[in-house]
Amino acid sequence: MSAKITVKDLTMAFGPMVVMHDLNFEIEDKDIFVIMGGSGCGKSTLLRHLIGLQEPTKGSIFYDGKDFTATHPAERGSFIRRFGVMYQSGALWSSLTLGENISMPLEESGRIPKKTVRDLVSYKLSLVGLSGYEDYYPAQISGGMKKRAGIARAMALDPDILFLDEPGAGLDPLSSRRLDDLILRLRDSQGSTIVIVTHELASIFNIASKALFLDTATHTQGAIGNPMDLRDHSDNPAVRLFLNRGELPISPP
Repeated sequence: MSAKITVKDLTMAFGPMVVMHDLNFEIEDKDIFVIMGGSGCGKSTLLRHLIGLQEPTKGSIFYDGKDFTATHPAERGSFIRRFGVMYQSGALWSSLTLGENISMPLEESGRIPKKTVRDLVSYKLSLVGLSGYEDYYPAQISGGMKKRAGIARAMALDPDILFLDEPGAGLDPLSSRRLDDLILRLRDSQGSTIVIVTHELASIFNIASKALFLDTATHTQGAIGNPMDLRDHSDNPAVRLFLNRGELPISPP
């Protein structure tokens, strides 16, 4: 297996309720891979499976050919240290400054001197356009800035793979576009593989190299590929409806 992430025959369920079944896909190194679909289709649930917060009912997840799902939970640290995760709200600690939020994973690693931690915090904030905001609290900054600070914290330990859950949710179009540009820059400058959960069509078309559509009608993947190709050529009507904002394009006579 040469892919960065390989998902084989994955079924996600809560007791008897199957969310998605028989998911099969690959994510290549340095992909910006989008998990998309309507509300309640299981996008965030799939992300939680990918990072080990939930166990699959069936199937396997491989990282660089190594079976993540088969490892004992106590042995997963070597995998998880490669992950950086930004949750939907940014999940910043409101009682801590941005600098303190970002320094927390660096200090908990136990292998970085305090002086170096301060320098790294400033560097990570500069990468997301927040130089000089070390002493600000989350309540003092805008929603878009909170998202960028959440990404800076996710990047604190230089992860190989960055997972972003609805990074553009609730942002105005300009802030959302700036966030898209940031994600592209981070992929190009840091060389990370980025997995994004979103239903924001503008972002999907702006940044995704590949997209996976989760189909709520069939409870399995409806398509996978470049989103523009899927929009124009997918043979699955649900995929084309989703990517054309609910209106199928009329083919010329």
